[in-house]
Amino acid sequence: MSPDEYCQQKAAASGSSFYYSFLFLPVERRRAIMALYAFCREVDDTVDECTDEQVARVKLAWWRKEIAGMYEGKQSHPVTQALQPHLATYALKQEHMQAIIDGMEMDLNQTRYLDYPAMTRYCWHVASVVGILSASIFGVTRPETLQYAEKLGHAFQLTNIIRDVGEDARKGRIYLPINELQQFNVTAADLLNARHSESFENLMKFQIARAHQAYDEAFALLPKEDRRAQRPGLMMAAIYRTLLTEIEADGYHVLNQRISLTPIRKLWLAWKTYIRG
Repeated sequence: MSPDEYCQQKAAASGSSFYYSFLFLPVERRRAIMALYAFCREVDDTVDECTDEQVARVKLAWWRKEIAGMYEGKQSHPVTQALQPHLATYALKQEHMQAIIDGMEMDLNQTRYLDYPAMTRYCWHVASVVGILSASIFGVTRPETLQYAEKLGHAFQLTNIIRDVGEDARKGRIYLPINELQQFNVTAADLLNARHSESFENLMKFQIARAHQAYDEAFALLPKEDRRAQRPGLMMAAIYRTLLTEIEADGYHVLNQRISLTPIRKLWLAWKTYIRG
């Protein structure tokens, strides 16, 4: 298959909410964002699917060199082959691409975060910077749009952390800040052993309220001049905020299950957002 087809398949196979918003883009922008998303999946899978930490580090080091080579026109992987033609067109910076790899490496270096600023640093590397790159592909005419994209990426990652609390705990990772667990009288053992309680529900209410605030702060930063171009991000936000509503309606039972929306519902939410402009 061609590099573009490889990236399309990688994105579609993930079942991610992001994929549905990409479908509404013009062809060239869609190719670029599919390649970027495929890169994110590749490096994320390097950490999540590799059982040997040293092997994962070697693979991430390989990706660092591959990305550096891509900016010199020397790429070998289907993802970088698909992404390279778009670097100049959409002003995609190598420092941002490398920052994503830094974020994946953080998962190898630590499994706990002391406070919200520490968690925010992690979120910037694995999500906010992806938001900046994505917005650049969608179309940017104002600097405030990149600030919006950075904040929106943060909101997406907060949503991921809430949705995946139980799944991440089973992998030995707890992203919720330690001092906030203490504040709500929830222990790491509660998460690791999937002990649902009123204290845990209060913790989740707090986390979801903060995620909604992050979405609102992001939207307030988006200039009207770029709103139409940035519709893919708004589609993703509609899907993700609906997911938060579902988690609330389900009584915050995220420790022993992964709450998700059906593909048809994701497509419907994306379509409604697209139509509204």
